[in-house]
Amino acid sequence: MLQIRHVTKSFPGVRALNNVSVDFLPGEVHAIVGENGAGKSTLIKIICGIYTPDAGEVVLDGEMIALHAYKDALDRKINLVSQEIQVIPKSTVAENIMLDKIGRYMARGRIDWKKINKDAARFAEMVDLTVPVKQPVIGLSAAQKQLIMIARALSSDARILIMDEPTSALTRHETNNLLDLLRRIKAEGVTVLFVSHKLEEVLSVADKVSVLRDGTLIGTRPIAGLTKGQIVQMMIGRDARTLDLGTLPVDAERIALEARSISQTGRFHDVSFALQRGEILGFYGLVGSGRTELAQILIGEARKDGGEVRIDGKPARIHSMADSLFKHRMGYVSENRKEKGLILSSPIKTNIAITVWNRLRDRIGSIQLAQETAVAREFMQKLEVRATGPAQTVGSLSGGNQQKVSIAKWLAAQCDILIIDEPTIGVDIGAKEYIHQLIWDLARCEGKSIILISSDMPEIINVARRILVFKDFRIVGEVRNNGENGAPVRGYDEVSQEIGQYLA
Repeated sequence: MLQIRHVTKSFPGVRALNNVSVDFLPGEVHAIVGENGAGKSTLIKIICGIYTPDAGEVVLDGEMIALHAYKDALDRKINLVSQEIQVIPKSTVAENIMLDKIGRYMARGRIDWKKINKDAARFAEMVDLTVPVKQPVIGLSAAQKQLIMIARALSSDARILIMDEPTSALTRHETNNLLDLLRRIKAEGVTVLFVSHKLEEVLSVADKVSVLRDGTLIGTRPIAGLTKGQIVQMMIGRDARTLDLGTLPVDAERIALEARSISQTGRFHDVSFALQRGEILGFYGLVGSGRTELAQILIGEARKDGGEVRIDGKPARIHSMADSLFKHRMGYVSENRKEKGLILSSPIKTNIAITVWNRLRDRIGSIQLAQETAVAREFMQKLEVRATGPAQTVGSLSGGNQQKVSIAKWLAAQCDILIIDEPTIGVDIGAKEYIHQLIWDLARCEGKSIILISSDMPEIINVARRILVFKDFRIVGEVRNNGENGAPVRGYDEVSQEIGQYLA
């Protein structure tokens, strides 16, 4: 049994945990939920030895243990699958899975690579990772890297397995396989700490749930008989709201961006669409259906073999993100904010102002730091970023606040067209509501033209008023979710069923 007893932890300006006590039993899946900033990450880092509590104790099988580093936790069979992607890009899938165990495969100064690959393949199969284990990790998707990390943790024979947002980048099929796997390993006596914002998954797989709010344990409850609404009430102190975003008038004659007959060998063939000025256009489909890949062509991060992109009715030659931003004022909020959207080790002011550094240079080319700070403060206030100030490192922010910073840098650049890819992955219910309202206001109040990419059907239906459905690198259907003057007139069930028909 793992017990947390009266644990308190503070950082400058904030008490992250306040007198938290909770028990984790062998052979159970115990969910930990709460809004971003509630203390979830701090709690699991204390359990893993990454943080030391200011007060309280960690007890394992009746013995108080002192964890001063992650290695101390690993030595006690406690392992963590982190929310951040942690792989070695130029190493193979097998090397990444067996990374911390390669010493076991050494004999007479030589490594038995054949056995490493064989054992890695077994754990890759357990998590439904289908790529060859001899393939380098570089170039794999975020979902595939996530599965590698899970396979690595499973290969460690952990008694206590902590999973921090493990399904954030996974498809529905991969998620279902992972949840089945968790049910199997708990039957073997493994304790699983399951940290997630996806309450449907919590209700499906967990035996118990502990809810944190503002660093305080609100309560621990058995899942049996518990509803999603009750969990939300414990998390945020009120019922979840269904936002009525209102009307979104657009002028169909004003085309902000148009793709004409886009082709890419082995992927796209003759793909066309138009984004209207002030519109929120949804790209919906499963991960790998071509949504993000088409966005990468639009912003110049991937080449096209044929077709044309037009901005405001004129041909646009976009060969890089710099062309997209500086020539056409088009920005891209990446689905992978940890690796591509943000510089986690740098302060907020650097991350927000990086897109406008060219405007902040003095005569000798140095960035005017006071202006950089002023820009950061302006957009931190506008997006309600919760932080100690512009100098706080982005990596220390909650997921929701990181996403706000990721959006802020493109707003600072005064982009007219924004492509926003999976905006609410890994954020809590409150932050999700805020981000949806923010996207809506950018279109409704500021006239931004937005492509919203999401595999979250309620999100895409709630926010987008026209939805393009992707499958196998094709646009297989268009679903309109608006009436006269942009007013939504169709119910969720009706729209979701039409989308489902295109995906069938």
